[in-house]
Amino acid sequence: MTTKKRVLSGMRPTGAAHLGHLLGAFENWEAMQDEYDTFYCIVDWHALTTDYADTSQLKANTHELALDFLAVGLDPERSTLFVQSHVPQHAELHLLLSMVVPLPWLERVPTYKEQMNQLREKDLTTYGFLGYPLLQSADILIYRADTVPVGVDQAPHVELTREIARRFNNFYGPVLPEPEVKLTSTPKLPGTDGRKMSKSYRNTIGLAEDEASIRKKLKTMVTDPARKLRTDPGDPAICPVFDLHKVFSTQETRDWAADGCRTAGIGCIECKSALADALVPRLEPIRARREAFEKRPDDVRDIFREGGRKAREVAESTMVDVRAAIKLPTEDDL
Repeated sequence: MTTKKRVLSGMRPTGAAHLGHLLGAFENWEAMQDEYDTFYCIVDWHALTTDYADTSQLKANTHELALDFLAVGLDPERSTLFVQSHVPQHAELHLLLSMVVPLPWLERVPTYKEQMNQLREKDLTTYGFLGYPLLQSADILIYRADTVPVGVDQAPHVELTREIARRFNNFYGPVLPEPEVKLTSTPKLPGTDGRKMSKSYRNTIGLAEDEASIRKKLKTMVTDPARKLRTDPGDPAICPVFDLHKVFSTQETRDWAADGCRTAGIGCIECKSALADALVPRLEPIRARREAFEKRPDDVRDIFREGGRKAREVAESTMVDVRAAIKLPTEDDL
């Protein structure tokens, strides 16, 4: 029997999951469950790297993301679902790796300076923020993951993980395998204001929203600014609404929307209504599964409790080898 390759991926609990998460992560994760040995993690410690000053919503956000994991089709019979902080071995490996990783390796990570610039309202001059790529590497290496599914912007993080594993193995012997990158398609998904869909911009369409809320948000979505009047022709190539049509609508609807926009044959409200007609049925099964799990909180807790147990078992197996390789003293050595 062929042993499945192992996959590790995680998501930060920083608010309600939205369409960007569905297209950028969840659909890929769900599709990988049969081919790979999949480990999917709610990385709550990573949420602290930027939101350490206010943790009042951390527990609630973690619970909401657990519901989202199950709602999008992540199956506890096929995947190990768990919360990062419930597996303390992540922190132990992070500590040990921090002893051997040169500081410039962390400072050169592209997203480090990018986020420092984007999140100027927060004090990110902390070791936790600088070291979050190292914690991410520990998340991957603790399960000896073969493959990490990421978008192209996160590929440097996996390459850093490979370098860290290589450096560790040069010091202590071949203990940590170098994971491979599995690039996943992440379609550009605009939010209701035309910018990238992001919780920080408050421009998202959430996976748990009902039909009325989705239609209301789409009605306010920005379109081609040239269409000031109903009779003004537009350009679908620069319209955020049409970007969503390209992802969620059929080819027939896309052709209708593009032609109607260019000729002013349809108004923006009609175009948005057709988008809602495509989007609502796509999200309805997710919302229905989520509501079902909301009524079974004990089952949700049991799923993640069992996932945590499995994750700790695998993580501890790795740490036994790591401690032995470093020659840390055991109680019997004293």
